[in-house]
Amino acid sequence: MTNPIHDTLFAPLAGQPRPFLTLADGTQITAGEFHDQLARYGHALRACGLEPGDRVAVQASKSPRMLALYGAAMATGIVFLPLNTAYTPDELEYFVTDCCARLLLVDPERGTALAPLAGRHGIRLESLGAGGSFDALAANQPHRIDPAARADTDLAALLYTSGTTGRSKGAMLSQRNLLSNAETLVDLWRFTEKDVLLHALPIFHTHGLFVATNVILRAGAQMVFMPKFDIDQVFEAMGRATAMMGVPTFYTRLLEDPRLSRDTVGHMRLFISGSAPLLAETHQQWSARTGHDILERYGMTETNMLTSNPYDGARRPGTVGFPLPGVSLRITDADSGRELPQGQTGMIEVKGPNVFQGYWQMPEKTAEEFRADGYFMTGDLGVIDAQGYVTIVGRAKDLIISGGYNVYPKEVELLLDEMPGLRESAVIGLPHPDLGEAVVAVLAVQGDGPDEGQIMAELAAKLARFKQPKAFIRLPELPRNTMGKVQKAELRKTYAAYFTQTAA
Repeated sequence: MTNPIHDTLFAPLAGQPRPFLTLADGTQITAGEFHDQLARYGHALRACGLEPGDRVAVQASKSPRMLALYGAAMATGIVFLPLNTAYTPDELEYFVTDCCARLLLVDPERGTALAPLAGRHGIRLESLGAGGSFDALAANQPHRIDPAARADTDLAALLYTSGTTGRSKGAMLSQRNLLSNAETLVDLWRFTEKDVLLHALPIFHTHGLFVATNVILRAGAQMVFMPKFDIDQVFEAMGRATAMMGVPTFYTRLLEDPRLSRDTVGHMRLFISGSAPLLAETHQQWSARTGHDILERYGMTETNMLTSNPYDGARRPGTVGFPLPGVSLRITDADSGRELPQGQTGMIEVKGPNVFQGYWQMPEKTAEEFRADGYFMTGDLGVIDAQGYVTIVGRAKDLIISGGYNVYPKEVELLLDEMPGLRESAVIGLPHPDLGEAVVAVLAVQGDGPDEGQIMAELAAKLARFKQPKAFIRLPELPRNTMGKVQKAELRKTYAAYFTQTAA
């Protein structure tokens, strides 16, 4: 038996002197050096007592080390769970206990704060980074590794995603789910060994890890590997890159900079956007300024990429293009499951080798999300036009995507509703020119209620920054329907221009 992801994506790096990663300071890491590190980390994972199928949770800053750890987990058959570096210890505790992690790897400076959490649950805690305990363990390990045997259907990674309940769900992604998508995208987006990807995305998210990185690995290409989106570093790196994958925020911020011109991007062949809706206005401004049409695509944590505008052909603003080869996509009536005629809006349902196996330890929830014929109900509402382009028109599930990150409103609402002076809250996403959607808290208050500073001080200790409201709207009471349910759709409609009006 083979190991599909390691054999296809990582094994070809071994012993190769070609550049693989170029860091922001110009340091280069060859493919062979990277694979040596991967192998040492794989042996260190085994030295920690982990076996194929065990889970390793990682909350660490973006670095070549973290990327090598991902490769090490694939080589050893250990299930990889990357976690947002903004999560607080309270948030982190749910994920590591729900997945029954055997090992938690964190930045060295986080070790002391997270030691009590690890101790409470019997999870081994190690630090990843310069001077870290895991790196010390890996230092003298062999730089070659025999990969664990894994089947296409074996679990490779867990990514937690919010949904229509307050409890986050672990999407189970198999070897085949990840590898099939990478192979499709390499062909669809014309990546070759000559490409250099400008990589400024986080790698705790499917976009930066399973789309960007896996595509480059499969193509045998290179990356300019930046710790975060820094506009000065991005402009400097463009001179060495051929492609960039980003979220809409990247493009809006670049458009604000006078350095952006046809000359600065003239040698680039491809700009891709995802993780949040790209405004048609942003698409049009980018095209006029640079001569490049951004390629927008659509995917989910549970499915990797599902659709894409064409590489050759019209990349239409406001649409996410066509279903990927091998992906079946249909628009249905959400209640009956009946497929709707072309041009009608309904639930987007998908099926393909990229679609996840289900939710970790949630068989009932998994069953609810799949039709009897195997189609996954995405929770997104869409329409297919006469030319076959898919347009996302909204979300049936109460989910906010802010700056490319998922925010489940109930989690924020539960904290708000506990505060003295706040009768109740409704957290919604409103259109935002930079973030795609911004988290907004609509509050029904008692008397004057707490001021915004008090509310934010309370939330800051309990929520990652991307989940914290960007604005507060106070009302005497929240709108409800005849059944007593808060009408969030009405709130979103009423305040749709909130950030436009505020800016004006």
